[in-house]
Amino acid sequence: MENHKKKMQEYWQRNVRILLTLLGLWFAVSYLFGIVFVDELNTIRLGGFKLGFWFAQQGSIYFFVVIIFIYVWMMNRLDQEFDVHED
Repeated sequence: MENHKKKMQEYWQRNVRILLTLLGLWFAVSYLFGIVFVDELNTIRLGGFKLGFWFAQQGSIYFFVVIIFIYVWMMNRLDQEFDVHED
């Protein structure tokens, strides 16, 4: 029983680590690229639009959708590793 509790604590810690990492990346893309570094990024063009503008308007949304898929993929791997997956 004690071993199972430690295993589930490790599972939760790794889940939180994954979540915080992905949220940190999303923060970097949405806040830093879209607001803080917008002037530097606006010197680069993407599809005719300034890159800073693109990140502020669309890039952070696209990146968030990609993060959702990455999170699902990573959690499926973690669930398999700790044998808590759903078949």
